[in-house]
Amino acid sequence: MRRTIRHTTLALAALTLVLAGCGGEQADSGKDGDTVSPSPTPTKNPTTTPPTSPTDCATASTIGAADSGRTVCLAVGDTVRISLDGTSKRPWKPVTSSGSVLEAANSGVVLLPGDASAAYKAVSTGKTRLESTRPLCATQSGRVSCLGIQEWWVTVVVK
Repeated sequence: MRRTIRHTTLALAALTLVLAGCGGEQADSGKDGDTVSPSPTPTKNPTTTPPTSPTDCATASTIGAADSGRTVCLAVGDTVRISLDGTSKRPWKPVTSSGSVLEAANSGVVLLPGDASAAYKAVSTGKTRLESTRPLCATQSGRVSCLGIQEWWVTVVVK
């Protein structure tokens, strides 16, 4: 009986340590793959104009990872560029858009491994969502990893 309790206790302690390694608020420097540090107060993208009232949305010509969850406004004919800095160990999936409000344009950017870059031209009025994902934890052979996903999205309103 004692032996079973001791093994169970050790197994639970090991599981707790493994789960603690992938949980909590984490921020990635974007270049070091497996360096994780506490998330500071989010910085504003200097190319994004803040909304003037709660019903307005920000205008933006360039969107980055820090803009996740925001709503941006474009006029028909405007172009928005998306640049997500990733790593080879935590790569961003290609940015996708649903609907016919935006049309893919040439982003004209050379990417490093793990980065995602896109450009979209506003072609009609309406609302759409830009999305991408990447692994929450770096994947390395012979090391413990998690199956968590970091989501990124921006709502785009074309007026």
